[in-house]
Amino acid sequence: MANSEWSQILFINIIILATLFLCNINFAFATDPFVRQRQDKIDEPLPGQNFNISFEHYSGYITVNEDVGRTLFYWFIEADHIDPSSKPLLLWLNGGPGCSSIAYGEAEEIGPFHINSDGTLYLNPYSWNQVANILYIDSPVGVGFSYSKNSSDIRNNGDKRTGHYVPQLSQVIVKHNSATKQDSINLKGYMVGNALTDDFNDQLGIFQFMWSSGMISDQTFKLLNLLCDFESVEHPSESCDKMWDIAYNELGNIDPYSIFTPPCHGSANQRVKRPHHHNLSNASSPAISTRILATIAS
Repeated sequence: MANSEWSQILFINIIILATLFLCNINFAFATDPFVRQRQDKIDEPLPGQNFNISFEHYSGYITVNEDVGRTLFYWFIEADHIDPSSKPLLLWLNGGPGCSSIAYGEAEEIGPFHINSDGTLYLNPYSWNQVANILYIDSPVGVGFSYSKNSSDIRNNGDKRTGHYVPQLSQVIVKHNSATKQDSINLKGYMVGNALTDDFNDQLGIFQFMWSSGMISDQTFKLLNLLCDFESVEHPSESCDKMWDIAYNELGNIDPYSIFTPPCHGSANQRVKRPHHHNLSNASSPAISTRILATIAS
């Protein structure tokens, strides 16, 4: 398949995905999607980019609800391959909510364009676009470059729903595919990393992980399960709060995201102080509470 034809088909899928993402089909195109695809193609080097690339990329806005002016910003980066259509499409959404998939997911995690301390760009040798086409979406509205003309959208985006909307998005896609054979999306699966789903299972899983990995003692593990009711991360009992202090001290200078690699801090004294919200990941993570990945076959 020619690259231009592949890009046009994929651009339509991007629009479908963005629309399904908010579970709201009440929108219309202002222009032909192929015209939009050509308009959104990035032909010039990015600011601070002093190197050539061998893949194409696109960015722009997709209005998913014209009535309230709800608009999502996307950045689509093709696979660095002679035939990108042979590679799968990955949808990447950072969580928080409030953490930009562009500023964090692309620029600091899995994307090809990373940022030097002087503001210039460098090509990430470990970018995931070496093996897949990647679609980044700033979500929900109010995050990154995505916006809404309805102020209630901004006020309501602070709840911990990042562990919910990707499974729900996957469910919507499955229902969409079952309802019609037209514009079906070949969803292969999804992954949710470090998500906030519900306090009970989140805390229970954290305790089990710390204990099974040898980061806390048997006694501390037993007391955490005994004294913490798992009902509220934000309002633990005094006895549970004290046990969290003990567990956190036992962790030492360990990066919970990668416990077998050297930590970023030189010593335990340089770690970020344990937060009020007793989420192990938040103790070390600068901004992110969820990393989301949906895999769509080529």
